Amino acid sequence: MLELLKGFFDGVGKWFLFSRRVISVCFKEGVDKKQLVEQMYQVGSRSIPLTAIAGLFVGAILAIQINLQLKDFGAQSFLGGLSTSTTLRNLGPVLIAFILAGRVGAFSTAELGTMSITEQLNAIRCLGLNPLSVIIVPRLVALTLSSFLLLVLGLGLTVLGGISISAVALKVNPLQFTSHISQFVSLSSISMGMIKSFLYGLLIGTISCFVGYHTNGGAEDVGRSVRRTAVVTLVSIIVTDFLVSVVSEAVKTFFGG
Repeated sequence: MLELLKGFFDGVGKWFLFSRRVISVCFKEGVDKKQLVEQMYQVGSRSIPLTAIAGLFVGAILAIQINLQLKDFGAQSFLGGLSTSTTLRNLGPVLIAFILAGRVGAFSTAELGTMSITEQLNAIRCLGLNPLSVIIVPRLVALTLSSFLLLVLGLGLTVLGGISISAVALKVNPLQFTSHISQFVSLSSISMGMIKSFLYGLLIGTISCFVGYHTNGGAEDVGRSVRRTAVVTLVSIIVTDFLVSVVSEAVKTFFGG
């Protein structure tokens, strides 16, 4: 147990120091805009279809589940407001971030891990360049921004998925579905969804870059790094969701009371 705790805090400390170094390099040397755009395009072009499908189905699933509860009380008119609020504030960002962590984060770790074990990062150092500036910073910024934008796209499509399944299978008119959204979805709900999306994007970017950059050994070690990235990112997203929710409720109670 002590060894596990020691390993956990050791990993968190190394990740924090790595993130601080990357942020410092980013502010001192800036970001290569060409590489940034290229990385964002690669991430976006690979992930938009998956994010769109995930968003539509997440919205549809939540609408179906919430409708089962509301139907017994004859309150289906509130389906749109409740499902949209739940999606934007809590389940939507988490579920879509899980999918992106497996798609975007794992791929980036594998790519960086391969560069590390094939001595490509050392070759950059031999040229007198800093791999953090040349490789990591553009990739990290691109991963964070792309993941955030993809999460926002996915959240928007969850609403469309809820409207579509409600009209087709639940016999709830789209106008009826959207009529109560404004009652349940406030600016704070939207802000919470955006904040969580940004934090999840930052976690996906920093964890995948950290694990990939520190990969050593051979092909098997790249596979282990990919698996480690997936596990650590998923756990980090859950913990972050809990902490943000607790802080949000504490702030609302403090200012509301």
